[in-house]
Order: sequence, then C-alpha cells, then structure tokens
Amino acid sequence: MKLGFIGTGALTAAIVTGLKSAADNSVTVLLSPRNQEIAASLALRYRDVRVAPDNQAVLDSCDTVMLAVWPQIAHEVLTGLRFRRDHHVVSLIATLSREEIATLIAPVEHVTKALPMPMIAHRQGATIICPPDRRMAAFFGRLGKVIEVDDPSEFDALSVVTASFASYFKYLDTIHGWLKEHGVADAQARDYIVTIFKALANAPETTPDTGFMDLAQDYATRGGLNEQILRELTARNVFDAFAESLDGVHRRISAGAAPRIGPQS
Repeated sequence: MKLGFIGTGALTAAIVTGLKSAADNSVTVLLSPRNQEIAASLALRYRDVRVAPDNQAVLDSCDTVMLAVWPQIAHEVLTGLRFRRDHHVVSLIATLSREEIATLIAPVEHVTKALPMPMIAHRQGATIICPPDRRMAAFFGRLGKVIEVDDPSEFDALSVVTASFASYFKYLDTIHGWLKEHGVADAQARDYIVTIFKALANAPETTPDTGFMDLAQDYATRGGLNEQILRELTARNVFDAFAESLDGVHRRISAGAAPRIGPQS
C-alpha cells in the first residue's frame, strides 16, 4: 500500500504514529504539505514518510488516499485535484456525507468513511467505518478496534460519542480540584484518579453481558456514598441535560457542522 494524506494535522499525525509503532509498519506514507511543521516532524521521525510538494503529487504517487481536512475547507481543497478512478479514498471528514465526497472526487469508485480518534497514536480506541470495507478494517484493525456499519445515520450517531471527551476530563478535573482543596497533594490526587478510573473503564469489557446501569447499581449500594451522588445528580437533571447536549451535537453533525475534535488540516 502506498498511503497518502490530503491534510496533515493532529489526526494524520496520530494515524502515522500508530502505524509506525505497529509490528508491520512497512506502509510507505506521503504527506500533504499542509501544516508544514507536523509534516516535517513526521518525515524526520520515520524514514519511509515523505512530504509531497503539493496535494496533486500525493494523488499521483499513492493508491490509497485519506482525506483529513476541515469540512469548512474541503470543497476548496478538493476541487481541482485530479483523482483516478482506481484510487481507494478514505474520508476522515465526519460531517460530509460519502455521497458528497464522491461527487467532489469523481471519478473515484471506492469511497469509504472512517472516524479514527487521536488515541490511535497509541493503538487504542476504536475506528468507525462506513460502509464495511475489508481492506480498511484490516488497516485500522492494526491500530485498535474497528466497528463497521452499513447505515450512514448509525455512523453519525456513533460520531456523537466523540463530543463527550472534554466533558469526561472536566469531570475528572472537578474531582482532582476537590481533592486538592481538601489537602491532598496534586500528584497523589492525580495518580489515584487515573488508577481508579482506568480500572472502572475496564469493567464493561470484563463483564460484556452487564448493562451500564447494572454496573452503576453494583456500586450504588442503598444508602451508600455512590447512591447519594447518583441520586443527587439525577434529581438535578444533570443526565437529562447531558442527553440534550448529545441531541444538539447530533443535529450539528447531521447538518454538516460538527464540533472540532482537534487540529485536522
């Protein structure tokens, strides 16, 4: 595979980093010159990663191309580029439909949408692929879990999950701040939080037949401390408000204006 990227931001860097840390890392990579600092850094770090003089050079030299530009500039970047019919194009642009991408990059016949996350750099997390694509499932499968879906609306719904990351870390930061206010050393507080929540994150995987609320109830002993916080947050409609925020993000994604996860172009 000769893999090219149109757009060289944090997501591209994460994919390349994860790929080059895998046992079989023989894939040749050609990067777009967009974001010269990231592109140059990757080329310096890995001997078979190069920076192309322009985007057309990426297309001319590669058989598999990943589109990793912001949706706001996708039309501008892609219009005028000469794609080949036999290109295998993977769009990482979550908010542009597969059909819209296919129109922009005609005459390409093989177009796949994928949504990897930045933790792919450490070969962790999951990548959503739509429609199912055996070749890309094998590629991303070396970098973490792969979830293939047939329905674009299911792809959009799963994409909403990515909007919860910052809130998760704010939740941890709230606990961290509270501990420091009560005399716990910064490093000790952080170490305890990281260790405990890492273990909690493993619970659904170690008990795959147990529902999330069943796990919650396992900890929410009647009259206990977990039960108190769960009851109080529920009474204040915190989880209802969270669900409403997910609805709002889903509307943005469906309308083609998803919130940004990190630098992409």
